[in-house]
Amino acid sequence: MEMIRTISSFLLATAILTLPSVVFAEDADKKPAAEVPGSDIGVTTLTARKEAQLQTTGKFKIFHGFAFSDRAAESGITFRHKIVDDAGKNYKAIHYDHGNGIAVADVDGDGLYDIYFLTQLGVNELWKNVGGGKFQNITEKAGVGLADRITVTGSFADFDNDGDQDLFVTTVRKQNVLFENNGKGQFTDISKKAGIDYSGHSSGAVFFDYDNDGRLDLFVTNVGKYTSDQMGRGGYYLGVPHGFTGHMHSDMTEYSILYHNTGGKSFVDVSGKTGLLDAGWSGDAGFADLNADGYPDLYVLNMQGDDHFYVNIKGEKFVEKTAEFFPKTPWGSMGIKFFDYNNDGLMDLLLTDMHSDMSEEVGPDKEKLKSNMRWTADVIQGGENNIFGNAFYKNLGDGRFQEISDEIGAENYWPWGVSVDDLNADGYEDVFISASMNFPFRYGINSVLLNNKGESFLDSEFILGVEPRKDGRTKTHWFDLDCSGPDKGNPLCGKQTSRFSVMANLGTRSSAIFDVDNDGDLDIVTNELNSEPQILMSDLSTKMEMHYIKIQLTGATSNRNGLGATVKVSAGGTTYTKCFDGKSGYLSQSVLPLYFGLGEAKQIDKIEVSWPSGTKQVVEKPAMNSLLKIEETQAAQNPEK
Repeated sequence: MEMIRTISSFLLATAILTLPSVVFAEDADKKPAAEVPGSDIGVTTLTARKEAQLQTTGKFKIFHGFAFSDRAAESGITFRHKIVDDAGKNYKAIHYDHGNGIAVADVDGDGLYDIYFLTQLGVNELWKNVGGGKFQNITEKAGVGLADRITVTGSFADFDNDGDQDLFVTTVRKQNVLFENNGKGQFTDISKKAGIDYSGHSSGAVFFDYDNDGRLDLFVTNVGKYTSDQMGRGGYYLGVPHGFTGHMHSDMTEYSILYHNTGGKSFVDVSGKTGLLDAGWSGDAGFADLNADGYPDLYVLNMQGDDHFYVNIKGEKFVEKTAEFFPKTPWGSMGIKFFDYNNDGLMDLLLTDMHSDMSEEVGPDKEKLKSNMRWTADVIQGGENNIFGNAFYKNLGDGRFQEISDEIGAENYWPWGVSVDDLNADGYEDVFISASMNFPFRYGINSVLLNNKGESFLDSEFILGVEPRKDGRTKTHWFDLDCSGPDKGNPLCGKQTSRFSVMANLGTRSSAIFDVDNDGDLDIVTNELNSEPQILMSDLSTKMEMHYIKIQLTGATSNRNGLGATVKVSAGGTTYTKCFDGKSGYLSQSVLPLYFGLGEAKQIDKIEVSWPSGTKQVVEKPAMNSLLKIEETQAAQNPEK
């Protein structure tokens, strides 16, 4: 217990005393009243970092002469994420500061992709894309606000194969929610009837068809019992003081759940039946068929300890084979994405590690280094098989992986989620990593890693205008304190007896990459913690002649979304491979077309689709710079499946 108190005190006290992310201003005249002593990452430092990054462009073999600009105001989106007090005035080193996800899908079938923003307090909001980068709030009409819940994340998928995108939302002890879409963007809560209204400490949710029966199943990750039964403002459950070290206590374990879709809009828990009993402090998961047997395997993250990789045995059971595939895993995993970074047709794996970075606060000069782990052996519970930082596993084939995160430049600081797509349309997958810690820590940057033709990733967030943020803004209003009233005794009041507004550093939690305005290039939308989103619009289409194709899958024997399908596009002498997993960013799944940048190719030779059912399908010479809709055909059925 003393160890737990020491860690919690260290996390809060160190942050407050050394990092002035907090500024107080009196309500009367809004003049600064006090600032926590220490050094901060301010505009001057960010400007210097930009200049330093611009000096690295000589290493770039790829096009980087484009930029992103935040068009949130122009988009019409007015959503603002709101936190519970455990991430604010009563800050605890607890999982509430992990924030929320963001999910994207065409909810009403008009061909434009809508955005679902999640929050802790207040109302989740669904924003309809009306074209040209503009959006309208349709939350009330859609019926997905969930004002009475403390939500975590959302995942879109067509679970009932009726042609529209349904929505699953996880919560903290407020019952998870399955919304059925009526095809017009209006949703009905069918959670209880579907048998999927679990109430616990849920986090990420992954739709996938683990037994290839044509119906999407669902894996829900549960973190662990990090709350008490006492309620706080807004009806949230207060975090326990030792939540950060909950993994050290077996009585705080909460198993994740695998639900089998039985048809008839119902699910059944098959975790025990399939042997998928994951007890880690799990925030998220991802799937890929790594042993090429036709069944999706599952990689489950652990925020505090060893990750777990489960091999799918013919859709009947899962067997853990982590050590066989990944002898060392990150200790504090947060984000996951399988993708082919070097166009060799094999799925590589990128994992981000947040919690290792929490053992020691460092400056910008050490942000690309692995963590200097400060936690004791009791906390890390043995680290011989752990990586204290991000991991990038290069797929060597035949079930062999090589960890090359440092060699390839995939390390960063305070990372959350991973969004992957081809930002410069050159045929190589790029990476956006949402990052930072907000109150009471210093400002932390989001990372953009441009893929240098499969040789390495190059830091590009300052080159592309993602950092510094619009107008150099780094702070936002966090909360108010009444030091002579209900907040008297709060350590931030000190000797003050006035009312104060507390400012803190901005920070992103989740993101999604898609073509917001349908101009052919990819944009980035974020969900911040306790602030407004960024709508980062790319100007790539105005800077170069683009060659790309978007592919929308519709399954027949396979699940309607085609989740689990592998698509290969051959153009200009290169074959580009993507596995459709819907994984769009931290915690969330989206239903978006697969986007293939094609570099300088002038035409597409063919597209090959391997469906989850075993069907193989080929489309010859489709039009470039278009949306291609591919429906699964029975005529191409693989006779061996």
